[in-house]
Amino acid sequence: MHELIAALILGVVEGLTEFLPISSTGHLILAGALLGVDDERGKVFFMVIQTGAMLAIVWEYRLRFAQVLRGVLMHRDPLALRFVINVLIAFMPAAVLGVLFGKLIKAQLFAPVPVACAFIVGGLIILWVERREQSPRIESVDAMTWRDALKVGFAQAFALIPGTSRSGATIIGGMLFGLSRRAATEFSFFLAVPTLVAAGAYDLIKHRDLLSASDLGRFSIGFAAAFVSAFLCVRWLLRYIATHDFCVFAWYRIVFGLLVLFSAWRGWLTWGPA
Repeated sequence: MHELIAALILGVVEGLTEFLPISSTGHLILAGALLGVDDERGKVFFMVIQTGAMLAIVWEYRLRFAQVLRGVLMHRDPLALRFVINVLIAFMPAAVLGVLFGKLIKAQLFAPVPVACAFIVGGLIILWVERREQSPRIESVDAMTWRDALKVGFAQAFALIPGTSRSGATIIGGMLFGLSRRAATEFSFFLAVPTLVAAGAYDLIKHRDLLSASDLGRFSIGFAAAFVSAFLCVRWLLRYIATHDFCVFAWYRIVFGLLVLFSAWRGWLTWGPA
């Protein structure tokens, strides 16, 4: 029962944080440390529920994805083809660096204190980008070139550091490279699909010996909770960015990171290995 409740909580945490610039992985590491889900099986579980959150994007943009597939497979639509190529180009930097350094990163940085530090640094970067004079040159994802996609892809690679935030890195990186707030946010959503599918499949294959039929219940609950909460969060975020910036998320990151560091220093909470 404890595992099922933990799966539900972690699924909701994943869904609510995956597409906000506050780091889902960082929140999962911290929540997992508190709930006792911080072993190798727990890390595989995190990847599974991230796939559930990704499917919320597929469902929300199902008409767009269907239109792109028809355009590429049936009509050879250059606009649809460019969209697919841009997503694949943006996907490659994090994929290559993840394969090369993923094991080292997980061994050294998947712990509460490094995550808290990344929270704070990421929050400061968001504040810096938001306070710059910005005049976006790209208002729509369809207006992006392959060079724009590659720049966003390298920005996403910074999210290999847990606590950085994949969505935060791509959205803020996109804005820094000239994308409008909405274009950067939507491209971050689309880029999540190949990124989370590849990461989830890679982890499941690599750690398949850690899984058993007894995991099906908690995986299903976490997956479903992540899907529902992510779907609701994405719809809310699209409305929010129409009239707001990301500064509130930056301050949340900074305050939360400082609280984690302070509680670890005072010994109020046992955050696991630091």
